[in-house]
Amino acid sequence: MRRTTRYRVEGANSLWHVYKTVPFWKVVKNFVVIQVARYTPFLGMKNWLYRNFLRMKVGDQTSFALMVMLDVMFPEKISVGRNTVIGYNTTILAHEYLIKEYRLGDVEIGSEVMIGANSTIMPGIRIGDGAIVSAGTLVHKDVPAGAFVGGNPMRVIYTKEELAERWADDEIYGQAPTK
Repeated sequence: MRRTTRYRVEGANSLWHVYKTVPFWKVVKNFVVIQVARYTPFLGMKNWLYRNFLRMKVGDQTSFALMVMLDVMFPEKISVGRNTVIGYNTTILAHEYLIKEYRLGDVEIGSEVMIGANSTIMPGIRIGDGAIVSAGTLVHKDVPAGAFVGGNPMRVIYTKEELAERWADDEIYGQAPTK
């Protein structure tokens, strides 16, 4: 189950209440910062923008590919560990506006995680260290550390142990050769 906090709204759908939930000028600033970062090829600059202007926690050597779309309203609810790759055109949401409610939830992405292109990560999700998310995946529930997941709806393709067994003889991901 995703970890989100639910807020009831009365009358029009919750998106009509957006500026009661987040200040207008915060959204404008976040939008400009995110758009600049989406197009810049400089990984260090992206991380600096995210840390300093969006108040995100971003680990060292983390890479956000071109066109990654962060939550424009609540980016401070997103944290990413060190040496993680967020693939091209991935969307990371920390909010969802529904008809009778809106929901907010922290997104915690671990260290050494690989998220494939065109994935969507929903609010309230934890992705464990060393996990791999296949391209085009809708991440609607937590991902265990070291697991390989994919699909829509997302499912575990290989557990950490199964993946280690598959890669045991791989020259890059497997065990170091003994001499």
